Amino acid sequence: MPTPPITELTTRAREIFRLVVEGYLSTGTPVGSKALAGQGSVNLSSASIRSVLADLEGLGLLAAPHTSAGRLPTEAGLRLFVDGIMQVAEPTAEERAVIESRIAAPGPIEAALEATSALLSNLSSGAGVVMVPKREPRLMNLQLVPLSPGRALAVLVGEDGAVENRVLDLPPSLPPGALEEASNYISARLSGRTLGEAARAMRAEITSGQSALDAASRDLVERGLAVWSEDAMQRPVLIVRGQANLLDDSAISDLERVRSLLDDLENKQSVADLLDVAREAKSTRIFIGSENRLFALSGSSVIASPYRDREGRVVGVVGVIGPTRLNYARVVPMVDFTAQSLGKLIG
Repeated sequence: MPTPPITELTTRAREIFRLVVEGYLSTGTPVGSKALAGQGSVNLSSASIRSVLADLEGLGLLAAPHTSAGRLPTEAGLRLFVDGIMQVAEPTAEERAVIESRIAAPGPIEAALEATSALLSNLSSGAGVVMVPKREPRLMNLQLVPLSPGRALAVLVGEDGAVENRVLDLPPSLPPGALEEASNYISARLSGRTLGEAARAMRAEITSGQSALDAASRDLVERGLAVWSEDAMQRPVLIVRGQANLLDDSAISDLERVRSLLDDLENKQSVADLLDVAREAKSTRIFIGSENRLFALSGSSVIASPYRDREGRVVGVVGVIGPTRLNYARVVPMVDFTAQSLGKLIG
């Protein structure tokens, strides 16, 4: 049955529907007619309220898990509420300050992304997720340091301050000074380029005969760059923090759903594929339950927002994953503000 537009509901039905959804999102339990009758905004008897609840259930907006347990919103009801009724609560000044300070803390961009994921988890009581920018780091410095005969440590320093190490196998009978020559060549000639750009520029110089490197040093340069280029496509694209938040008291009665959700989160590539849909959105996207195939079985919701660099290009996505009874009115603007703050950091 198609979900009716909110304008087709009477004022009375719309108000009762709003109270049921907000009550359910707040407590996680069905809302009954007696509880609604005790609220000042509903000037109706319990019998009249039950009649309206039955009508809303007939429209597919509410469901009754048990005969006398009250009503809770269906996924269609939640979608109608989010799109047509929900009043968002902007982050408080304190929350904004916390978000901005955590994201802007000194350190490499990876640390900021992890802090962002953990922060969203703490603020939403769900699992915080951040899709890492799909771009290679730009080189500032690469040093090849001897470790032992036949082995060296390749130390890459990116322009963002990130430092990574890889162990490099050395060719036999390496001439003295080859490591230093190769390191100086990369740092002086290829600084400011991505790994892919650096490799292409180096090969172009060698092919054209413009490189002053000897054969041994050229081999080292290629090895030093390849040690990162080989796993560039295998880098984690998603940071997930706060899965433990999903194991709250309500999870005890729905362990199968939570187990399914945790299994879904383990498949990071599938989660990244889902968040990738939000990359094209102009604002925060909300996926409720079976609206996305990945979380259809676990009945979970995803709130995601793209973040952009200074040129307006989307470089990643931040979001929150949790049960369908997430506090959408609070989490949606929080995710949106976090995306904006992260975009300022990315620059």
